[in-house]
Amino acid sequence: MEQKPRQLNIEIGEKESEGIYSNLALIAHSPQEIIIDFARVMPGAPKTKILSRIIMTPAHAKMLHKALEDNIKKYEAQFGPITIKGEISKNIGFQADK
Repeated sequence: MEQKPRQLNIEIGEKESEGIYSNLALIAHSPQEIIIDFARVMPGAPKTKILSRIIMTPAHAKMLHKALEDNIKKYEAQFGPITIKGEISKNIGFQADK
């Protein structure tokens, strides 16, 4: 039996539609969950705080990974390759806990 794609009506509130800028993501995991914390590091600031935390199942994290990969390919096809300047710091930027 073939399932038809389901239509989902998604609403976004005014505050959420503004978005949150993040230049730091910390990723942790357990056997049941992937946790992504988003923060913003300002030049010269000695500390920052988590602005948003997303908790998802490993399966949903893998689907997010595939969706990001697909969208980055589409972005680069339209706008050209994304380049990362210099060496990526292990202490600042998007990183995963080991």
